[in-house]
Amino acid sequence: MVITYYGLSCFKVSSGDFTLAFDPPSRKSALKSPRFQADVVFISHNHDNHSGYDVISEKDGKAPLKIDGPGEYETRGIPIQGILSWHDADGGKEHGSNTVYTAELETIRLCHLGDFGERELRTETQEAIGAVDILFIPVGGGTVMDAQTAAAIAARLEPRIILPMHYDKSALDAFLKEIGAEGAADDKLTIKKKELPEDKTAVRVLRPSI
Repeated sequence: MVITYYGLSCFKVSSGDFTLAFDPPSRKSALKSPRFQADVVFISHNHDNHSGYDVISEKDGKAPLKIDGPGEYETRGIPIQGILSWHDADGGKEHGSNTVYTAELETIRLCHLGDFGERELRTETQEAIGAVDILFIPVGGGTVMDAQTAAAIAARLEPRIILPMHYDKSALDAFLKEIGAEGAADDKLTIKKKELPEDKTAVRVLRPSI
């Protein structure tokens, strides 16, 4: 599995010829939109910085599957779940809803929290997420969790690898300090199930590719 970061909350996850795209910015966004092919596009919420289904290219003449809300899905034998959450700490009254996604690829369980903005992880949300191998977590504060909240939620989920997202440098530094990790960055994360850390959580910071 190869994971590439494109800034804010956008990631490409590739396994052989199968590719997932999470939260690509749209053409209306002020952010630079990625350009790659994917089989599935996940959209956590309807915002120009996260809803760029239109920028992801079709593969072999077939448009990618669009997943943009809560529910249970499956494609090519890969189980996918969308879990309702909130984009703010007031039940969505300020910024609306957000969808947390889980997917299992190469027997590695991924969880992308989207623009999760709640102050704590509700029990029902944690139970729906279940075990996590790789956690994509926003840490930047503002419209998403701040560093302290993100560190606390990551500790509850106990992932084997944490990939921070949706941050500026000061927010990233605050999160790394909160969670007790270093900030060395990589261009990509290439990982196999047997290479996941045992009995600990590793934090990997990825440089945006655009």
